[in-house]
Amino acid sequence: MNVIVSSIDFILNWGRANSLWPLTFATSCCGIEMMQASASNFDIARYGSEVFRGSPRQADLLICAGTITHKMAPALLKLYRQMPEPKYVIAMGACACGGGMFALDSYSVVKGIDKIIPVDIYLPMCPPRPEALFDAILKLQKNIKNESILNREKFVASHQTLLKPEKELLVSDNELQIDYWGVEENV
Repeated sequence: MNVIVSSIDFILNWGRANSLWPLTFATSCCGIEMMQASASNFDIARYGSEVFRGSPRQADLLICAGTITHKMAPALLKLYRQMPEPKYVIAMGACACGGGMFALDSYSVVKGIDKIIPVDIYLPMCPPRPEALFDAILKLQKNIKNESILNREKFVASHQTLLKPEKELLVSDNELQIDYWGVEENV
């Protein structure tokens, strides 16, 4: 049984790792660096990620680059839910990883996208250079090549608690106690 599972893992992981189809969610200056990564000087096509997808249903990698506000968080969650399994997330930039320079003084910024969706790779620079994005993609490819079908299901199951319905999402670590975002239910 292990020989069969490991052979299937090898074939599937090789295909997944070498053909990541990214969906970009760029909200600030990190998006400019992401665009630069696909230019001729850097050429992200070497890593199998040359075509940034316009639809989450065609993507398996979400690159979230920039500041996420409480009003933008439901859109990010909706895009993540529309992506097919297996799906991977790179948090690009200090703002996506932990709120960045807005984390202390702003009540409207989510202090890290890992409060909303599971993150596979953190890239905490402000803004990260294209080479750092390539390194993150290479690390993600290495992680994909080493994962098993059984372990990925456990990973997804362990992160289901983060993915609450939009009417119940709370991010309550701000100073003004404005802790609700999403669609408000009429009671």
